[in-house]
Amino acid sequence: MADIRYRAAVVTVSDRGSRGEREDASGPEIARILESVGIEIAARRIIPDEKELIRQTLIELCERDTIDLILTTGGTGVSPRDVTPDATRDVIERDIPGMAEEMRRQSGLVTPHAMISRAIAGIRNQTLIINLPGSPRGARENLNVVLAALNHAIEKIQGDTRDCAT
Repeated sequence: MADIRYRAAVVTVSDRGSRGEREDASGPEIARILESVGIEIAARRIIPDEKELIRQTLIELCERDTIDLILTTGGTGVSPRDVTPDATRDVIERDIPGMAEEMRRQSGLVTPHAMISRAIAGIRNQTLIINLPGSPRGARENLNVVLAALNHAIEKIQGDTRDCAT
């Protein structure tokens, strides 16, 4: 897996983090994991839980033809300010339900709170977008669930026509 060479953006969605009232721990954890498998971190953002700002940020990052992957962290639950999946749904052109389903399934083995995750994954242009939980542990566990599929997914999103391995 170390031969992956893609460019990613990590977007932390947190009201308190964006105001400097709380240190972002999940964004750096995600970046560390991605870099360990050869994915370059091309952009990092910390923004508040504002649906329109999340939407605009995702669109802007997707319009850069050099961003292959966007991972958001935070705002995936059921509290009134948790709007990351809603903003992501507005932005994506194609849904990849299996990624979110598998993250919830695997997380459910660790915590019953996984069943209230509203995280989604999908594609805009040629960029894969995946919502991760806001806690460093949750973000790490969920990213590790999809990590093995990232290379193949990004290749296919970008038009690879080779047959899939059986």
